[in-house]
Amino acid sequence: MKERSKECKIYIRPVRDVIDLIGGKWKLPVIIALSFGNQRFKELERQIEGITPRMLSKELKDLEVNGLVNRSVYNTTPVTVEYSLTDYGKTLDKVIEVMRDWGTSHRSKIMN
Repeated sequence: MKERSKECKIYIRPVRDVIDLIGGKWKLPVIIALSFGNQRFKELERQIEGITPRMLSKELKDLEVNGLVNRSVYNTTPVTVEYSLTDYGKTLDKVIEVMRDWGTSHRSKIMN
């Protein structure tokens, strides 16, 4: 019994880490929007319906701190800031694809 409990905890811990990192209402939509290419703040704000500028700013900072998003500042007038997924952030593509496929299947099942 103790061995099974230990194995369960070992399995749960990394899944919990993923949920802590990309969980919540807005992080995945930001990541998905950036998976279609580099974008400026206003472009992201327009693509992600319902997100406030304050929340978008917070989520971008969190994702940048965790190495998933890169913030590039260009010395133009006015200054241009562009966001992109890092190579590490792009490793979530397969995870998101599986979630999308499951979600599509689930929606179809529930609607029937």
